[in-house]
Amino acid sequence: MTPPVPDLEHADRRQLTRRFLALALPLALSNLTVPLTGMVDMAMLGHLGRVEPLAGMGLATALFNVVYWSLVFLVFGTAAAAGDAFGRGDRDEVFVTLYRSAAVGLILGVAILLIAPALRDTGLAVLAGTDAVKESARDYFNGRIVAAPAVLVNFAIVGWLSGVGRTRTVLGLDVASNGANVVLDYLFIFSMGWEGYGAGLATALSQYLMLALGLAVVARERPPVAGMVARSLEWEGLRRLLLLQRDLFLRLCGLVVAYSSFTHASAAIGTTTLAANTVLLKLLETIAIAFDGFSIAMASMTAQLAGAGAVAATRRLLEGAFAVLFVFGLAVTAALAAGGERVLALLTVHGDVVDAAAAYQPWLSALLVGVVATYVFDGLMLGLQRGNVLRNAVLGALVVYVPLAWFGMETASNTLLWSALVAFMTARVAIMAVAARSYLGAWS
Repeated sequence: MTPPVPDLEHADRRQLTRRFLALALPLALSNLTVPLTGMVDMAMLGHLGRVEPLAGMGLATALFNVVYWSLVFLVFGTAAAAGDAFGRGDRDEVFVTLYRSAAVGLILGVAILLIAPALRDTGLAVLAGTDAVKESARDYFNGRIVAAPAVLVNFAIVGWLSGVGRTRTVLGLDVASNGANVVLDYLFIFSMGWEGYGAGLATALSQYLMLALGLAVVARERPPVAGMVARSLEWEGLRRLLLLQRDLFLRLCGLVVAYSSFTHASAAIGTTTLAANTVLLKLLETIAIAFDGFSIAMASMTAQLAGAGAVAATRRLLEGAFAVLFVFGLAVTAALAAGGERVLALLTVHGDVVDAAAAYQPWLSALLVGVVATYVFDGLMLGLQRGNVLRNAVLGALVVYVPLAWFGMETASNTLLWSALVAFMTARVAIMAVAARSYLGAWS
């Protein structure tokens, strides 16, 4: 395994920042491979003789996004718990964390398989689409759903590798998996003629390849076996993991409420507003996917430092992480200011939508400031395994957001709607900043 930072308590900010970047950049690149591979999938289906397979993939992907992203807490929770044990030098607990999280992922994956037909039929009944599109969506779903256990066990493995500082390995696993997905897509879609089912099956098989490679990586570490089952089932350790996962799930539910209600309010204001806000949120989502890697790296290092009792170094890490993400955030904001309208024009050919989105782009830049701070504090609290703070920050911020968003919808003011989203992000940062000061001060 990658050894922890030597003399953690006395590492200076430059050393900690370099290590933070070394962990974060591979994770950011790894995260970006996912949407890029999805674009390849769409391009291949988009070159078929009919449009239904492409549209069907869009419907089915919406279902998978709801299911899998609601369980992505497995990555974050596992990274925090593994990093803490790693920092304490408790090798057995490092592997126990993996065993526990992989078992939870496997159980959830099998449960999803069991309810898959009902999940598919209910989801497609709610979503709009012609019969032909829904048939293609059903084919894609049937091909991809068989990977549910692999996907969720992979979440645990990725979180574990991130927690012990093996982020380059995570990048390698993602590149191998997504590369295989592209090759299998071409084989199944064009050579076999399986269209949507082939695209779904290609994704599923690539997840099983990633699982096999991940297990091979774990096996090379010669994980302990004797007594591990009993220790993995110890109630206290299992309870801590489940409580953290619960809080992260509730946090995610709060975020879903905020962004889905933002979209609902946008639709109530008007079609052009909805389209413009959708384009801007898509830009935010793409940026956030990369920044997510920085949050996981922050969680991993914080957990290792906390496990080693390196309080002063944690404060220096916080300062360095803010400096790094401030630079990245400034670069993204400058890029949007310089070429934002050209990017918007690539996403839609409708001039009125481009104009409306460009008018509210400054709000997106303001939101990015909050996003940068949020990712730093999210990682810090996650590394400290303070899931209650992450949960309460989102739920508390909703109290600020909901009245402003409702008022914006009622007055048909997109300005108020965006100010509500900025206020939501600001409130999250404020709540976590107070908690961070309290926890860091309590250690001194």
